Amino acid sequence: MLTDYIHAALHRATYDKLDNGEWYGEIPETPGVWATGPTIEGTRDELRSVLEDWILFGVRLGHPLPVIGGIDLNARNVA
Repeated sequence: MLTDYIHAALHRATYDKLDNGEWYGEIPETPGVWATGPTIEGTRDELRSVLEDWILFGVRLGHPLPVIGGIDLNARNVA
């Protein structure tokens, strides 16, 4: 499920080529998740790493994560 979530989030990423020749990528549904790199592939790899850390910190700190692609990683209280 985590792999599917990451894949779905990266599928929503947007990329722009900056004036300095580098690439910038972000995932709109994930505040603060962005990356830059010399190539679009490198930027995508860095964006994946940032996203993974963002998810881990979010889960650890109990922050709600956005549902992406119908995938909900938020813990549920089960009685």
